[in-house]
Amino acid sequence: MFRILFHSPEIPGNTGNAIRLAAITGAELHLVEPLGFDFSDAKLRRAGLDYHDLAVVTVHKSIEDAWRELQPERVYAFTSDGTASYADITYLPGDVLMFGQESVGLPEHIKRDPHVTATVRLPMLPSLRSLNLANAASIAVYEAWRQQGFAGAQI
Repeated sequence: MFRILFHSPEIPGNTGNAIRLAAITGAELHLVEPLGFDFSDAKLRRAGLDYHDLAVVTVHKSIEDAWRELQPERVYAFTSDGTASYADITYLPGDVLMFGQESVGLPEHIKRDPHVTATVRLPMLPSLRSLNLANAASIAVYEAWRQQGFAGAQI
C-alpha cells in the first residue's frame, strides 16, 4: 500500500484525520518530528475517532531517520509550487506521498532532497494559498488507491 509522510505537522486534528485515512485505506502514516502536539491531545483523538488502533503510524525523529526506515524508491512531495499534477502520476504500491507543515508547507531543502522523485501539486483556483493538509492527503491517497483498483477494498 501507499505511505503518507507528514513532515512536522502542527495541527492535531489534521493528523487525527490522517490516522483515520490510513486505517480505512490500509496506508501507513509516517510523521517526522517535531510535532506540534502530542498523542494525548484531545483534538487528535477526536479527529481519529476509534481508528488509532487500526492504523499503522510511525513517528520518526528526523527526515533522515524516515528515509532510513522507509527506504523509498519513489517520493512525491506535494506542494503548491509542484511541477507535476497529481493526476499525471502513475502511483505504485510503496510510494511515499509527502506533505509539509500546515503553516508553511515543505521546506526548500526537503523539496530538493535526492529522495524526492517529483514535486506534485493539486489544482486550485489562482491566488489561493493551499488546501487543508488532511484533505490534500485524502485526495492523493484516493487517487493512488484508485489506480490500484482499490485493492483490498469492499466496493
